[in-house]
Amino acid sequence: MLTTQLKQRGSLALLCLICTLPAFGQSLRVQCPGSTPLHPDAAHQIPGKVYPGQIKCQQVAGTDGFATMGDGTQTYLFGFGPLSGIDLISKGLPGTLPADQFNAQYNNPDLPGMQVSMTDGSLSAVPDPLYDPSLPINTTAAVANPAGMMNAGVLSAQQPAPLVAIDEDDELFLTLSNVGMIMRPDLFEQHTIHFHGYPNASTYFDGVPDVSVAVNISGSMTYYYTAPPAGTYFWHCHITPPEHLQMGMIGQLYVRPRQNRVAVGANLHDALAAHNTATNSCTSTDPDWLTCDSPLPPANTVVQTTGAKYAYDDGDGSTRYDVEYPIMVMGFDPNFHWTGMTFNAEDFSGMKDKYFLLNGRSYPDTVQDEILATGPAGDNLRTQDPDGLARSSQPVRTHIIIDRSKGQTRALLRISDLSTTEVTTLATVGIPMTVIAKDSRMLRDLDGNNLFYNTNSITMGGGSTMDVILDASDTLNIPAGTYFLYTTNLDHLSNDNENFGGEMTEITVIGNTVVAAQ
Repeated sequence: MLTTQLKQRGSLALLCLICTLPAFGQSLRVQCPGSTPLHPDAAHQIPGKVYPGQIKCQQVAGTDGFATMGDGTQTYLFGFGPLSGIDLISKGLPGTLPADQFNAQYNNPDLPGMQVSMTDGSLSAVPDPLYDPSLPINTTAAVANPAGMMNAGVLSAQQPAPLVAIDEDDELFLTLSNVGMIMRPDLFEQHTIHFHGYPNASTYFDGVPDVSVAVNISGSMTYYYTAPPAGTYFWHCHITPPEHLQMGMIGQLYVRPRQNRVAVGANLHDALAAHNTATNSCTSTDPDWLTCDSPLPPANTVVQTTGAKYAYDDGDGSTRYDVEYPIMVMGFDPNFHWTGMTFNAEDFSGMKDKYFLLNGRSYPDTVQDEILATGPAGDNLRTQDPDGLARSSQPVRTHIIIDRSKGQTRALLRISDLSTTEVTTLATVGIPMTVIAKDSRMLRDLDGNNLFYNTNSITMGGGSTMDVILDASDTLNIPAGTYFLYTTNLDHLSNDNENFGGEMTEITVIGNTVVAAQ
């Protein structure tokens, strides 16, 4: 069985490699197969089953654009924009879709931007020249038409890049379409995607241009991976990384565990231990078997409850959470971005961040939840570009809400940092943080003992991730109210030396304590 599956994986990797080799001159196109050797039919793509996962796809544009800082300054970006799951991404959600949804007919009467009135600044819908009124409206499927990719992709850069989220045992097909940088037509910039932190990364799909493929303007490349172990990762362009990371080509990716798919009422430990190497799962003849789990803790009686979610395959329920918030620690050097916009030589030696951001926003934009009167539903931060369109620029909100009246007591923070110049400390007051994982690995020793720890601050540098749980349950006697997640680096609580903004957001605890079922 193992030999057969290894052959299948090798054949699939070769198939994907052939399909993604750039053609002469390259072209904009997208790839998302309905079946593969690992998922040959619908029976192998059953949501809610511990095994075997699904085929998941997403498409992003490599482009430029603008984002608005907390002091009102518009900052020029190199970045990634959404070309699938556009409606989801505008609401701050992952844009990753099962193959059938991804391959449906994209048909949107409006562009992912709004026309700004020159008289009163109001926004109005812009007719999409490719819209077909005879077809159902679908704003989630992939933009597969090359003209549509240009129409939707130009100036669509977001901060951070569109969220990617998959489940263990999924196969991910992530297409990068390079639509060019319209504000810098002199640059023939290539782009790649590097999945930072992936174990056993394939060289061809690793995004390092020296040993893999870089995507030219008007070209596309589909990256393929089976999901790595559960955890919080991130992705970025690997072309001249100090420049492209500083200019904004960074995004977050997280992998949900198999444990989320354990049947309600089943014992979490036993369901996963059945596929553990200690019980010879690596020689299983189960056709749904794909990989072996990591060592589990001693046996226990924790069972899966309705709606329960976990950050990792813990086997004992210790990483359970009710709501999750991906948070990317970011920073910009305005001088570096200005020279990048004005055709001047960039000074790498003098690079120094002066805008400090969480998910591309600084306080109080980090807690802006209400919909702007002039904006569409679910999209609350837009930036007007030089073509007069106001596009979604920073859609991922960072206001952490724990609503105990709805049974929410534990919030998972998926924190990642890709700063090119800074080390940052984030702290809380009133609600302790329980650190459960670092750099996509649950804190657990080889004997299965949890090494979680409680703290009121964590320190991160560029290239690291941490998973943290905020617990507002009855046992800790946390009153309802407003708390803060903020940086203790005083110079990071600013916007370009101004005395407001920076890396800070609010934690809102609502309602009476309702202890979730364990």
